[in-house]
Amino acid sequence: MKAKLFSYNYEDTFIHRLSGFTKLICFLLLTFAIMFSYDIRVILGVLIFSVVLLKISKIQWKQIKLMVLYVLIFLVINALITFLFMPEQGVEIYGTRHAIAKLFGPYTLTQEQLFYQTTKFFKYSSVIPLGIIFLLTTNPTEFASSLNRVGVHYKAAYAFSLTLRYFPDIQRVYHDISQAQQARGLEMSGKAKISERFKNSLMIVIPLIFTTLDRIEIITNAMDLRGFGKGKYRTWYTKAKLYRADFTAIAVSVIIFAITVLVSTFINHGRFYNPFI
Repeated sequence: MKAKLFSYNYEDTFIHRLSGFTKLICFLLLTFAIMFSYDIRVILGVLIFSVVLLKISKIQWKQIKLMVLYVLIFLVINALITFLFMPEQGVEIYGTRHAIAKLFGPYTLTQEQLFYQTTKFFKYSSVIPLGIIFLLTTNPTEFASSLNRVGVHYKAAYAFSLTLRYFPDIQRVYHDISQAQQARGLEMSGKAKISERFKNSLMIVIPLIFTTLDRIEIITNAMDLRGFGKGKYRTWYTKAKLYRADFTAIAVSVIIFAITVLVSTFINHGRFYNPFI
């Protein structure tokens, strides 16, 4: 069976051994550092750092390929829309104008706009590995306890945990229903026409919806029978203690965040790095 999307990746690495609370804090610090700065040097540095961590975490490419593809499509569409509606945004930001080529109508490609959109592309791309590492190396229950630890109500935290646990279950049920339908002669391969494949996919989606609703009712009844939500607070079975590695990881994230703020404040004198001055 194919690797499951959004499924917790069981591996023995130092990233997996970090507590969910540590990974949540590090993710927030690094993400805010990327979002705060428009300095491509800082952004590329964090991107390389996150890709190295992604490699260390032993996450399989086939497990994240679909996710990365969708995000890249979104980034390309975002870049095109940005240029169509704000073709001079880079010129306004950097205060200079160096034309590269006249395109069509009022649209002219400038060095400033190209640099701005390249920075923006890598800025959003840098968050992808961090999010993947956080989601796929953190046990959902431990992640819920981490959210509760930073102030999120335990009901909301537990709902998020159930959502993460539900993705692999939905994929497994979809795979089982698909195999059963294909064994009965339902054509889902590329041999069938697109319209026929779309119609046949509905034959899978409909039982999948009913199966999902049944599972939701079972889980809801089980939680009610155990008195979930009766108290204001709750304890967590998977709540992990913080060790030296956790404090080291948080310290590294704080240093990266501090470097980002210092570079923007004292070197760039703003959020944007301007190579045109």
